[in-house]
Amino acid sequence: MTHNTEKKGQEWWRKAVFYQIYPRSFMDLNGDGIGDLPGITQKLDYLADLGIDAIWISPFFKSPMKDFGYDVSDYCDVDPMFGTLADFDALIARAKTLGIKVMIDQVLSHTSDRHPWFQESRKGAKGTKSDWYVWADPKSDGSPPNNWQSIFGGPAWHFDVFRGQYYMHNFLKEQPDLNYHNPDVQDAILATCKFWLDRGIDGFRLDTVNMYAHNPSLEDNPPRNVDAGATDFATQLEAKDPYNMQSHIHDKSQPENIAFIRRLRALTDEYDSTVMLGEIGDDNPYARSAEYTSGGDLLHTAYNTHLMSGERKKLTTSRIRKPVELEIEYGAGQSWPSWAFSNHDVVRVFSRWGEDKHDNDPAFKKMILALLLALRGTIFMYQGDELGLTESTIPYEKLQDPWGIHLWPQWQGRDGCRTPMPWSRMDRHAGFSPASSSAEPWLPVEVAHLDNAADVQRGDPQSVFHFTKGFMALRKTLPALMLGDISFHDYGEGVLVFDRCFEGKKILCVFHLDQWQAGITVPEAYRGKTPILQQNSHTDDNGLLILDGFGIALIKA
Repeated sequence: MTHNTEKKGQEWWRKAVFYQIYPRSFMDLNGDGIGDLPGITQKLDYLADLGIDAIWISPFFKSPMKDFGYDVSDYCDVDPMFGTLADFDALIARAKTLGIKVMIDQVLSHTSDRHPWFQESRKGAKGTKSDWYVWADPKSDGSPPNNWQSIFGGPAWHFDVFRGQYYMHNFLKEQPDLNYHNPDVQDAILATCKFWLDRGIDGFRLDTVNMYAHNPSLEDNPPRNVDAGATDFATQLEAKDPYNMQSHIHDKSQPENIAFIRRLRALTDEYDSTVMLGEIGDDNPYARSAEYTSGGDLLHTAYNTHLMSGERKKLTTSRIRKPVELEIEYGAGQSWPSWAFSNHDVVRVFSRWGEDKHDNDPAFKKMILALLLALRGTIFMYQGDELGLTESTIPYEKLQDPWGIHLWPQWQGRDGCRTPMPWSRMDRHAGFSPASSSAEPWLPVEVAHLDNAADVQRGDPQSVFHFTKGFMALRKTLPALMLGDISFHDYGEGVLVFDRCFEGKKILCVFHLDQWQAGITVPEAYRGKTPILQQNSHTDDNGLLILDGFGIALIKA
């Protein structure tokens, strides 16, 4: 091990395109209907061919699966449904051979209620871990200690009859929150992180990173101005949801949280080129992200969720521009963001912004992917983005997501973005499971995805897959796209235009967000230049850049 001494501008993660893998739905090699680690290993060549720099693997640790792995019962072992530690080591080895970095998802704010630590903590004074979790006595009337709410609905407190106290849970009641005010808890968590660093991982995606510590005074959260909008974790819900009606000044983002992040960063810096990516959910996520990435001893980058928020809405210039400019404003241009349009918790981007009219239009999908890959920051693609996959519709009787079951029929939850990857158009189970397998996939294969299966698109040079592959290859040759600053031009809500600039080299990025034709006069520095990449666009005799539906143009100065 050597100290992490990468210089700003040279860190691999700044330039990288990450690919998020949701292991349950990626590739099922053993035929039980659930994706597994050997399945991921088998498909690493596919990701290398696509041009991916790194993968982020959602939780695969031992778990009762009440929240599909985000309720960990053993931080240092693989759940048998996903494989073994030997399978993980084989995955790491193959990834390194292919030049792909591996980041794992660490859920450190809470454990499963089946975790041995919690079982011991339930014993109270008789146990050795009495204060490893957030316990509190009932009020005199038996009600919870305060008004804190769970993100998944209801109070953030559950009464444990065995111990005779309430315990805190920001998510499901089966996910009790750890007590980070106890130094023994911090030490134990750091030991589990070291376990994976020693196995050769390249970084951590830190789930709910600002929610480790709470205010031990247990004061009530004050009311919030609901007109301010929903928090990151409740973007699918109306602002009137009880969680969104509070200002979360006591149940997260405490000073002690920062102190622990600093300890974790010191540990990861003992290893070569490791990266800490944090998921921030806060009433002011931009300010919080800037705080958590400042000083060089906290997070390397924060995972910004504002381009994944909401349900189906028309894509406008301001929907992209405002979050990007706010991130720069709060970070004083020094923070380095991470952007994604989709992940395992939100409606897939092509359905969310496609308005049902053109969510299956290849030109629309290519424009969206090019826009993502042109933004300033580390880029995260969700599995299937490269195929242009849309949101699946799940029958109620096949829903698996506890949040979706709770909110149905207003919302089907997160299952619509978690259906199995379609690897093969003709094979049974779309190639996700072996054709010989009698087990049904854990979620139904979306029939509408079959025509967009990986084998179909890899055989079609005009496919979304090949466009994405080509754009990522181009991006690697353009430092301005990987590392440059970003500044926007004003062309109205239908056409998004910005510069990327690095060491004096500039690229104009033009994206037509609508299906109707538009014409613009590009800035003088770019006039007369031949685009280095274009789609549905051309320059007319008067020098206007004409953009047909979902046109793209990248022009070097």
